[in-house]
Amino acid sequence: MKLSMLLWLTSLMPQPVADQACLATTVYLEARSEPINGQLAVAEVALRRRDRGRWGSTVCKVVTAPHQFATTTTPGSFDINNLGAFNKAWQVAGRSIHNWQLPLAQRHMLVPRADHFATTAISPTWSRNRPSVTIGEHAFYAVN
Repeated sequence: MKLSMLLWLTSLMPQPVADQACLATTVYLEARSEPINGQLAVAEVALRRRDRGRWGSTVCKVVTAPHQFATTTTPGSFDINNLGAFNKAWQVAGRSIHNWQLPLAQRHMLVPRADHFATTAISPTWSRNRPSVTIGEHAFYAVN
């Protein structure tokens, strides 16, 4: 399925399903080759951003905010064709959303306070002089 079609379909879905679909798509695009903890950490960043409200009030709005996640930097014609990886991303998204519904003190967090991440192959200007946690090929940062 094309990325643009999947994101359009989320606009027709009820909110909880749309959020899981948007989060799964983000995990797929950003971290499908990462270990499970890396995928969970990517989902955690998106959910933390939703809670903070600066990037949007729903997961879909957060992950489609301009230039923030791969959903907006990947061409709409990109084919999401690795069904095994997407199914894993769907499971990670569901697990993450369930975890995020718990009271704050009960949540399992891998990257506390992190609201940004980047692959370890690059060093964005916003990441300089900030402590980070590295999981797989991603470094996670508390920027805001």
